Amino acid sequence: MKEILPVWTDGQSSSGPMIIAGPCSAETEEQVMATARELATNGIRIFRAGIWKPRTKPGGFEGVGAAGLEWLKKVKAETGMLTATEVATRQHVEDAIGAGVDILWIGARTSANPFAMQEIADAIQASGADVPVLVKNPVNPDLELWIGAMERLYNAGVRRIGAIHRGFSAYGKHLYRNLPQWHIPIELRRRLPQLPIICDPSHIGGKRELVAPLSQQALDMGFDGLIIESHCDPDCAWSDKAQQITPDVLNFILNALVLRDSTSTTESLTMLRQQIDQIDNELIELLNKRMRVSREIGQYKKEHRMPVLQMSRHDHIIRSRVAAAEEMGMAGEFMKTVLQAIHEESVRQQIEVLNNRI
Repeated sequence: MKEILPVWTDGQSSSGPMIIAGPCSAETEEQVMATARELATNGIRIFRAGIWKPRTKPGGFEGVGAAGLEWLKKVKAETGMLTATEVATRQHVEDAIGAGVDILWIGARTSANPFAMQEIADAIQASGADVPVLVKNPVNPDLELWIGAMERLYNAGVRRIGAIHRGFSAYGKHLYRNLPQWHIPIELRRRLPQLPIICDPSHIGGKRELVAPLSQQALDMGFDGLIIESHCDPDCAWSDKAQQITPDVLNFILNALVLRDSTSTTESLTMLRQQIDQIDNELIELLNKRMRVSREIGQYKKEHRMPVLQMSRHDHIIRSRVAAAEEMGMAGEFMKTVLQAIHEESVRQQIEVLNNRI
């Protein structure tokens, strides 16, 4: 993909980060217009709203459907903002392009499906429209699948392509709704340096209070823009209300963001520290997951009257992990110390289970 063109469309400037904002879902014409008017007053130039909403389980609000496209037309006519919405099928593409939607994006569930991606690519090609397409990362941390989704669009003649980093799904409780795993979009930038990458702090964080710090972190790491969910009355939103913010709060956040004078690189101390912070958070989450498994092992041992400590297993773990660490250039004594500490905590957790304290 050597000929990717700028995502910016008519009336846009590449002098600052690209900001896309609007509600998770278009719910009513009144809600759409009220939100759009406030955002436009605050200088937002691209309005997003979900018309079709993929739900994990049936029975939830799945969007108003094509009828909502008329509301996006009204937003554009009244405010002058460009409009953007998610598409997942050929019919979505045809309806959205037919209604004059300016930017399409493809969601995480769809980008993980090569058949769906090919259908969308073919539909855009058949339309003949020169429409920018933003592709969210797949739900699982699979960089090749993400790149493959964009390559299908490129092979269909789409040249204005961008990526949206919305984090990756993970089992269990975490600080974030979707784990950032910043190293994956960083590798994407290394592989495709000309590709615009936009961050979705709303879906990564899943909470309003995380939107601001995640937005700053993304810009510090050289992301090209942000797509943020904003609703005129978030507490009454029909979907994802916990992560949506009012236009006024969004305006406050955007005005507080620090824009670096020069593009950050992997040599930047600030960027490196951001990576360290993220990795530390991931280490803590991984250790928590390991301790959860240790507690399950403790329960098994309790039910089968097995001793907690099994030295042969312990010695094997230490030897094999230390050897693997040394092959990666780490000191064996360092890794041995780390593993011993982890093992001691695992034993403590299992004893707690045996004594009915957990």
